[in-house]
Amino acid sequence: MPGPTDACGTEAPHPFPGPLAGRKAVVMGLGRFGGGEAVARHLGRLGANVLVTDLQPPDELERSIAGLKEAGVTFRLGEHRIEDFSAADLVMVNPAVPHPWDNPFLIEARARGARLLTEIRLAIGDHSARRVIGITGSAGKSTTAAMVQHALLKVRPDLRSRLGGNIGGSLLDEPPRPDSTLVLELSSFMLHWLAGDAGGSGDRFTPGVALVTNIAPNHLDWHRSLDHYTASKQAIFTPSPACSAPRRVDPSEAAWRPDLRSELELAVPGSHNRENAFNAIATIIEHLDLLDGEVADRGATARACATALRDFPGLPHRLEFVDARRGIRFYNDSKSTTPDATCLAVDAMPSAGRTHLIAGGYDKGSDLNPIARRTRELAGLYAIGATEAAICAHGGEACGTLAQAFARAVASASEGDVILLSPGCASWDQFTDFEARGQRFRELVTGLD
Repeated sequence: MPGPTDACGTEAPHPFPGPLAGRKAVVMGLGRFGGGEAVARHLGRLGANVLVTDLQPPDELERSIAGLKEAGVTFRLGEHRIEDFSAADLVMVNPAVPHPWDNPFLIEARARGARLLTEIRLAIGDHSARRVIGITGSAGKSTTAAMVQHALLKVRPDLRSRLGGNIGGSLLDEPPRPDSTLVLELSSFMLHWLAGDAGGSGDRFTPGVALVTNIAPNHLDWHRSLDHYTASKQAIFTPSPACSAPRRVDPSEAAWRPDLRSELELAVPGSHNRENAFNAIATIIEHLDLLDGEVADRGATARACATALRDFPGLPHRLEFVDARRGIRFYNDSKSTTPDATCLAVDAMPSAGRTHLIAGGYDKGSDLNPIARRTRELAGLYAIGATEAAICAHGGEACGTLAQAFARAVASASEGDVILLSPGCASWDQFTDFEARGQRFRELVTGLD
């Protein structure tokens, strides 16, 4: 367990999570995207006896299983068994496991004295909180985190910054140096375990610098209430053994902001991306304040960061320009999984009246009226998936599938129009993830003559 720390975090005297040789570690949720696989490998390197258990059958997890064939891991796939959790010394929980507070397997493990951790906590390890930046929010957190990383690599390459968390991949396969800055995008699920009311008190972690971009209703199917969702996000600011006083980033109060408005030129569209850039710059300045003492010339640092962000290319599936075909411009914003994000994407287009919007998907319990009401000003609204009826509450076309919606949008669009995929919903009703949904949209665009 970590030893005492100062307000901003210091190196712990013993490697986190402590001795695991010969201990039984259960990885709950292998998943398809590398997190569970990296955890299992890491625990194996620490000498633990690793059991991976996942409700998905083996044929759904072939890629992840293949990556562990040489790791000496035991598998229990297609089911969970209570006896595996009863005997566990450590349970590594996939943070997306729904309603963990009433999950019978986790309740049993906790009752038997098992320690419960997540991949992101293991990846942070003993890293000093003063070298960790945490970014969360309902919209903009991925782009803001990527902007912070993009600018830091240019402005302060000596910090050897690493980007991780909910943005993809795992830091465990290539652990960062102790003197590296970690830029972490943190989901509400991650924060529920990392800093909220789920993890053990001694294992909780909050970063030295923390930013919440915004909060709007999201993932209410998982959290079951807006209050719990909000509390999980706000937990990023709570005291923890790693950091007793996380620094809040508030770009609205930055004295340099008005002077930077005319100098901030971005390749990515939308006023919301300008706001993401201001958030990123303020976060960097706060981080440098913590590391080096108060930044002497904050305006100069802000301008250097703004210059660094001019060639920020954006992220895949976030207002990504795919191509122009038949005089129509196509944008892939598949990462948009909230109504607010979709409205921002529409506002980023040159004209709502020339924008054909494809929206809808898995129902997370969000109020979809903000999207539905936009039909009056859009050139067309084409709804897909489980939420298509709610999306079409004020008009538009219920199309069922993405391919059908795409075909109808192309048939309706004129030269100079935009076709925008910005679903405002998760993808799980028809796709494995937002990336698969975005890739299908790209394929439909490239398939046009």
